[in-house]
Amino acid sequence: MRLALKSKEKSVKRKEKAYMKCGGITDIKFFFFSFLLYLFAMSYYRYHIFFCINQREDGSACCANHDSQAMRDYAKEKVKSLGLNADARVRVNTAGCLDRCAEGPVIVVYPEGTWYTYVDKDDVDEIINQHLVHGRIVERLKI
Repeated sequence: MRLALKSKEKSVKRKEKAYMKCGGITDIKFFFFSFLLYLFAMSYYRYHIFFCINQREDGSACCANHDSQAMRDYAKEKVKSLGLNADARVRVNTAGCLDRCAEGPVIVVYPEGTWYTYVDKDDVDEIINQHLVHGRIVERLKI
């Protein structure tokens, strides 16, 4: 316990020194600059969509039980066929466990951080057509 407190104190002191080196940046300014950095870091792709494909070893609820890998493959091909992958507009990736297993198979779309669940290819098509093409959140699939 004592060691953890010392480590935390050192971390706080390092942050304070960094603030002072930057002209005494306040927490709100630090948050603002961190947020801008996040936006610019995520802006290489217009949309970055992650499909959870995690398989739980104990057999409990997980996205892989809903054929999430096949749905991710389908979405990737659909995005390519629509030409959305050109010029770094849309990237479809796999993800390990996103820790929302109870909500069915899940995907998350960045930079907004919009979470969706889906049942079939029609749902994936709707997310692609509405969110990725037209920029509209699909409320019925949002979690």
